[in-house]
Amino acid sequence: MTDAAPTLEDVARVAGVSRATVSRVINGIRNVDTEIQKIVRAAIEQTGYAPNRAARSLVTRRTGAIALVVSGAGSPADQVFGDPFFGRVVSGVVDFLRGHRMHPLLMLADTEDARADVIAHLRQGGADGALLVSTHADDDLPARCVRARLPAVLFARPASSLPISYVDLDHRAGARLAARRLLEQGRKNLGTVSGPLGVPASRDRLAGFRDVAGARVPNEEGNFTHESGEAAMARLLAAHSDLDGVFVANDLMAAGALGVLHRAGARVPEDVALVGFDDSSPARSCRPALTTVRQPVEQMGAEMARLLLARIEDPARAPTPVIFEPALVVRGSA
Repeated sequence: MTDAAPTLEDVARVAGVSRATVSRVINGIRNVDTEIQKIVRAAIEQTGYAPNRAARSLVTRRTGAIALVVSGAGSPADQVFGDPFFGRVVSGVVDFLRGHRMHPLLMLADTEDARADVIAHLRQGGADGALLVSTHADDDLPARCVRARLPAVLFARPASSLPISYVDLDHRAGARLAARRLLEQGRKNLGTVSGPLGVPASRDRLAGFRDVAGARVPNEEGNFTHESGEAAMARLLAAHSDLDGVFVANDLMAAGALGVLHRAGARVPEDVALVGFDDSSPARSCRPALTTVRQPVEQMGAEMARLLLARIEDPARAPTPVIFEPALVVRGSA
């Protein structure tokens, strides 16, 4: 009996193919028949062969790793990881990369030094490209990636024009759905809680709601957290006690707003109808459950990863925006 590690030749013998064919499958070269790929992968599993990633990267100039970067000034880890929205992005990215034998490398770029480290890591070949989730509109990491000619894809339209691929939602159309739902229920005194207005998506959601509900609909600004939803709803209610319909620009803030309404003695939806945005876990756990605008975040995360792999495969590929359509999910709050 031998303790020697299985070799490429062992895999080739079990699969009944040449060593070169095994090598092409392991290195992700596309000109191998799908059935042969399955046979080779089964042989790898049977023999316990572990490819030498260092040797492979010398041949392909790739690491098989993708940096998933959450970036923005002052974005503490507990705030980022406590947001169900981020978990949905990660789920979509990871599921897609798993199917392509790629591995995510999570990086939190919440300071200037951390953002410089991300650029250095990518330049030094620590990952084949980056998926960027920026939490602040003034984040300069996407522009740095563009200047350094690093493969990168952004979640959400950049605040300023950049030649970078991104995925986003038609936020304005989604907010129009929310306004129509409230008006169809006969609500006449409407208000809204927006996200931070330095963020393009927040401005689009406010504009879309006002497209339908009227330009003078009162708004209070939050920052997408539960606590900011509570504070904004309290301000809105203090200034407009006759409200009977409210659109809140994400579900976390809407959950906070719902608590304020309950404490004020307002019944939802009998006295005040409430619509959120995202269709994340807080929408389902609220009582009553939130009517909300669905953003297909998992699909958007997967599309980010697809765009990035296409860019890595073809560095000359032109930047591509992909815009998803929203949908209204009706539950008990409106």
